[in-house]
Amino acid sequence: MKPLVLALEQEPDQRLDLSPLCPHLLEGKSAKEIAEIELQTTREKVTVGDLFHIRAGSAQTIRFEGGSTRLDNIGFEMKSGEIVVEGDCGKSVGRNLSGGNLIVAGDAGPFAGSCMSGGRLEIWGDAGDFLGAPLEGEMEGMSGGLLILRGSAGARAGDRLRRGTILIEGSAGDYPGSRMIAGTLILLGECGVLPGYLMRRGTIVLANPPALAPTFVDCGVHSLAFASVFSRLLEPESRAAAKLLAGPLNRFAGDMAALGKGEILYPA
Repeated sequence: MKPLVLALEQEPDQRLDLSPLCPHLLEGKSAKEIAEIELQTTREKVTVGDLFHIRAGSAQTIRFEGGSTRLDNIGFEMKSGEIVVEGDCGKSVGRNLSGGNLIVAGDAGPFAGSCMSGGRLEIWGDAGDFLGAPLEGEMEGMSGGLLILRGSAGARAGDRLRRGTILIEGSAGDYPGSRMIAGTLILLGECGVLPGYLMRRGTIVLANPPALAPTFVDCGVHSLAFASVFSRLLEPESRAAAKLLAGPLNRFAGDMAALGKGEILYPA
């Protein structure tokens, strides 16, 4: 079955909210009806048809041809189906994602995967700050699903992570895993200062020995049963991550400045 294709005809001159363009919202709509959908903007009224050339198809698979850093909220509250973005996107891609598969074949802005609770989000390029994190005033970040970043992330990746898994194949900025409540954050590249800052529970796995805060306690070297099981589950997504979890790991407990039931692991 052919996908619904939205081909960007020109670079937007203002930020656009693409949250209405999800499979469950567009199912059953004609190309004419989709073209008339109004997108929230910062200044002037803009409809889908003003910016995109529409090729009709099943809305269960939506393909954006061309991207822009001004395209915000792609896949907002997506529940099912698939969205593929062939280019860059703006802030909050995949925010509140609860199901389906969302792929960005480019870079993403800040708050990618913010508060997602299920489904799968894969970003082939880099992402901005607060990957998977909540917006200001929200108490919990990502609470389920799988978020894979093939590039590097900005600061505070996994902030207030509640459940689910974030896998970063590149590097990350300062404070990765800050204020974690639970869940798993895996980082294969270099990380900035103070990983796990004020984390309460959860697991951070780092490929490179980190410079930890003094509020983390050395618990020795372990061959963890969960790590070997998790390694096999991750192998289809990332062989490097699977290999990282397959061997003995140094374990540090913390952050003792908070609840102190979290852990940071890295190869022995």
